[in-house]
Amino acid sequence: MSPETRPLTGDEYVETLRDGRAVYLYGERIRDVTRHPAFHNPIRMTARLYDALHSDEHRSVLTTACDAPGSQGYTHWFFTTPRSAEDLVAAERAIATWARMSYGWLGRGPDYKASFLGTLGANADFYQPFADNARHWYRLSQERVLYWSHAIVHPPVDRSRRPDQVADVFVHVERETDAGLVVSGAKVVATGAALTHHTFVAHYGLPVARREFALVAAVPTDAPGVKLICRPSYAATANVLGSPFDYPLSSRLDENDTILVLDKVLIPWENVFVYGDLAKVQTFAGRSGFTERFTFHGCVRLAVKLEFLAGLLAKALETTGTADFRGVQSRLGEVLAWRNMFQGLAGAAARDPVPWHDGSVLPNPRYGAAYRWFMQVGYPRVREIVLQDVASGLIYVNSGAEDFANAEIRPYLDRYLRGSQGIEAVERVKVMKLLWDAVGSEFGGRHELYERNYAGNHENTRVELLSAAIADGDLAGCKALVDTCLAEYDLTGWRVPDLSSYEAPRPPH
Repeated sequence: MSPETRPLTGDEYVETLRDGRAVYLYGERIRDVTRHPAFHNPIRMTARLYDALHSDEHRSVLTTACDAPGSQGYTHWFFTTPRSAEDLVAAERAIATWARMSYGWLGRGPDYKASFLGTLGANADFYQPFADNARHWYRLSQERVLYWSHAIVHPPVDRSRRPDQVADVFVHVERETDAGLVVSGAKVVATGAALTHHTFVAHYGLPVARREFALVAAVPTDAPGVKLICRPSYAATANVLGSPFDYPLSSRLDENDTILVLDKVLIPWENVFVYGDLAKVQTFAGRSGFTERFTFHGCVRLAVKLEFLAGLLAKALETTGTADFRGVQSRLGEVLAWRNMFQGLAGAAARDPVPWHDGSVLPNPRYGAAYRWFMQVGYPRVREIVLQDVASGLIYVNSGAEDFANAEIRPYLDRYLRGSQGIEAVERVKVMKLLWDAVGSEFGGRHELYERNYAGNHENTRVELLSAAIADGDLAGCKALVDTCLAEYDLTGWRVPDLSSYEAPRPPH
């Protein structure tokens, strides 16, 4: 099979990132992200995912044949068009398998953007007159398993005004040329964009009133004029302050969030999906299939993440000697219940799909909408349980791995930092530092913010759930059930033949 029509290997993926992309961190432009401490380990963790597509251990679960016309290759399950519940169940297994390789902490790995890319085959006609572009990207993304970021939300600047009234900030087309569209503006936030091949730019939020703001397109990460301005790097900080022992998650799973700046970027016509069509760009979220699929992907991944947190919390409770306390047990059970619920929602979305275009199916959006709401409550609650029940055990640790090499204090560490039931100090501290990195460090705090907001703000997720229930008749069905109950009785008594009213016996005089 040609290297051009099969998934990238890990090393090939790493090499694709050496393309001169403009990534900025701490005042400097990063010349090679693959060698920089802010990105090296996250890139290598992603490379593991690509290598797994070729491994005897994982390939049968992760991959299937490409279904793009003319392709002879194979790809990750989620990059294809599902046509049955069985296909979605296979995609669910593939997503979970990749998620376990990052312990659930890589929120936007390559398969996340397959939530959009995997729709482009069945739904190509939606993108007319750019339908051929959709088909092209569907095949190319499948064959190579391309890694895309996305940026669809306007920056938090003057959001009370229409997008066209904030043209100096919001992404818009400056002019049309024979070669394509010249685009400027910023988006928030392109999570993991420094590690990706392309960024998917679209619109979500306030309606647009002018055609130059109606844009859905693919922007290569190394395109001239693209600037990625990074937030602080937890991976770089971990490298300076400690070792993997001290920051086991931060140091390798920080998918840095970036401000995406487009400064007169030329987007070739072949990279455009929607332009100038106000109705289409504003119905994109509801008609692209992206929402149904990204919530499905997120639900599967979150279940894996909570599986990891439940196991880690259980180990922490064992080390503190509180695992047998009844209240503590009840709250560990609650963490498992949250995990089970998300696992169940993902399974239901796959096994009860809804019909879509050309014989394809989508994960059931009712379960995806429920996930969007419950994740905003469930994840903070799990974090609260950890902070509440492990408590001071999280900070009753020494400063770093180097302390254990100090002969003067090592005996004190071994005695006073040991765990319960014979657990040695090094093992106890290792567990606590991993748990702190998960819930208490900057990395951990960012993950709570992510799980709360990445699928939409706390009000939108609820309003959109209600709007969908009104649109598909679900709420009307709920009310109809109540009407049936109300119709069975009135002021005179029962109005159905199988029920009777009896007068209560009068007390004797």
